[in-house]
Amino acid sequence: MAEPATSLLSLEDDLTCSICLCPFDNPVSLICGHSFCHSCLEETWRDAVSLFCPHCRAHYPSKPVLKKNTVLSAVVETFKNKSLGSSAEEPVPRKEPKSIMCDTCLEARAVKTCLTCMASFCVEHVRPHQENPVYRAHQLTEPLADLSEMLCPDHGKMVEFYCVQHERTICSSCLQQNHKGCRFSTPEEQRVKKESEMKEKLSVLDGKMEKNQLVISQMREQQARLKDSAAVRKRNLEMEYQQIRDMLQKDEREAMDALEKDLETGQSKINTLMKRFNQNIEKMSVTRSQINSLLAQSSSMDFLQASVNMPSEVNFDPYAPRINLDSTRVIAYHSSIVLLKDVIFKVLKQQVEFRVSSMKPDITQVHTGPAYGPGADSQKEAGPAAGEDTRSTSPGCRERSAPPGARMKPNPRDKKEFKGDKRENKGNRKDYKATAQPKEFKGDGAKKFPNKGMNSTFSKSMDNIGPGLLAVYSPPSPGIAKMDYFAAPVKISSAAVSSFKRSDLLQYSTILTFDPKTAHKRVALSENNTKVSVSDEPSAYPDNPARFTVCSQVLCSKGFSQGRHYWEVKMSSCNFCGLGVAYGSLDRKGPSSRLGRNMQSWCVEWFNVKLSAWHNSCETVLCNPNPSRVGVLLDCDGGSATFYNVADRAYPIHTFVFPFTEPVYPAFWIFSGGSSITLCKLSN
Repeated sequence: MAEPATSLLSLEDDLTCSICLCPFDNPVSLICGHSFCHSCLEETWRDAVSLFCPHCRAHYPSKPVLKKNTVLSAVVETFKNKSLGSSAEEPVPRKEPKSIMCDTCLEARAVKTCLTCMASFCVEHVRPHQENPVYRAHQLTEPLADLSEMLCPDHGKMVEFYCVQHERTICSSCLQQNHKGCRFSTPEEQRVKKESEMKEKLSVLDGKMEKNQLVISQMREQQARLKDSAAVRKRNLEMEYQQIRDMLQKDEREAMDALEKDLETGQSKINTLMKRFNQNIEKMSVTRSQINSLLAQSSSMDFLQASVNMPSEVNFDPYAPRINLDSTRVIAYHSSIVLLKDVIFKVLKQQVEFRVSSMKPDITQVHTGPAYGPGADSQKEAGPAAGEDTRSTSPGCRERSAPPGARMKPNPRDKKEFKGDKRENKGNRKDYKATAQPKEFKGDGAKKFPNKGMNSTFSKSMDNIGPGLLAVYSPPSPGIAKMDYFAAPVKISSAAVSSFKRSDLLQYSTILTFDPKTAHKRVALSENNTKVSVSDEPSAYPDNPARFTVCSQVLCSKGFSQGRHYWEVKMSSCNFCGLGVAYGSLDRKGPSSRLGRNMQSWCVEWFNVKLSAWHNSCETVLCNPNPSRVGVLLDCDGGSATFYNVADRAYPIHTFVFPFTEPVYPAFWIFSGGSSITLCKLSN
């Protein structure tokens, strides 16, 4: 009966979990064939980044479904039962480590092994090796159980050498026969060499681990910065939304006050009339009593001599007045809030990325269209949205200002003139639209307008348009409410969108150089870091966190957070390049670092013959004027960046409108070989 139990107990190692070193408890099996306790495997994989088999290190891309191995579970239960039964009947003796005996007396335990004699000795018999000078050259070591490992399997001699070519230990006979001509060394020398290699590997591993820890700490710092940035952005958003709520609540209170005032006025009128009618009734009641008393007299003489005069109130025909709450002020409040609700509904119904353009069609329609200037085939419409005040400077929808010298020319086809709120039709046309155009802007000074008799609201709104905002407005038609004043945009003619004087842009010129710390290794800098090109061989730039590692890009060393700044670049054979601006926090390592493919950068990009504007991975295809020199005007305070085709004059290509929240750096992407971009030296 004991034999089956003993044979089953011999499977103890096979029925033991390699994690907890105990018999399986609820065993589960993996695809690789190894089994573990369910709780042990779950604990091992709990915080693991990658899933591996703890025994053979087989990788699992996703966590497999762990199912109980019923067969193995039954065997383990049987083993446990047999183990308990056998321990009660016949205790299994514990395995004691086998002692190494002296090869001389075969009785005492050995304390040393001589690698020269290939024998182990006890304390008594090892004494000659320690005291007799004859044995001084013999090598003593700790007792070895199996000396056959120290013998050559082919010649039975002790291995004394290490063959470097075949990477194995050999004896002297092997060295003279099979390994004749091979490089060799002693095992000790090879051990020292291998230890040195292992230490170098440890050094590399330590360095890599340290770098990984550094990157992890940097990412944790970035997480903290992101958290702080999110908190700041959250406070700003809450403040903006609260301001909107406060404005709406204030407007609601004013509307309710106006309604209450109208109600009070109406009730006061009714009370006054009711008081008057009550007085009339009292007077007519007195006359009525007089008449009744006369009718009651029995004396005919007295009755005939008496007379009664009718009160004047009898001639007044009473009426119930129609008093309502439809005053001009209450109707205006109601109409404006209905219109505002409709506008908000239309804006919120759109995707958040397109809300700015829907709220500011005057900016997006003009600046995101094709390049204006020579060769432009079409023009876009511009003008404020219905009910919009051009003085608004809400985040993301601020008025834009462009270079001084921008003109807004009247449309020669328009024949009408207007004075005050009256318009004169000189050409007897019914479908014309009058345009109010300002004269030339000079710097940041005062603006002059040709029509002094214009409505004051219109004039004030026009005063708030900065130079360069290409917009044409229609004056109000008779009978149109003031809140619809700027409702209809007017199409800009080719004469209205003119080029700008380059001298007006140069007053904002700045000196720039490329930042070598940010340049990709395929980007070659020359001419005192003012020229950039693509190199076939990677440059030996030192590694640093600010360098682009995926996209062949470079930033300038100077960033801007306020004011206006203008620079120009000269382009040579640039079929694959991009010019733009970017925050300093732009990613430098991943594919999302490409200009315009994130929220931190804006660029115009030439991809072969196609010209596009990019921001946050949104592309706007533009008309390609094939410029050789491009100018960029950055307005940090106004939140805009305008790109120009610079020739004899400056022709706008595209304008990005965005409330910059960080310092902005000029940014460049260059891909094609043989191409170059040079920062131009400008003078005011």
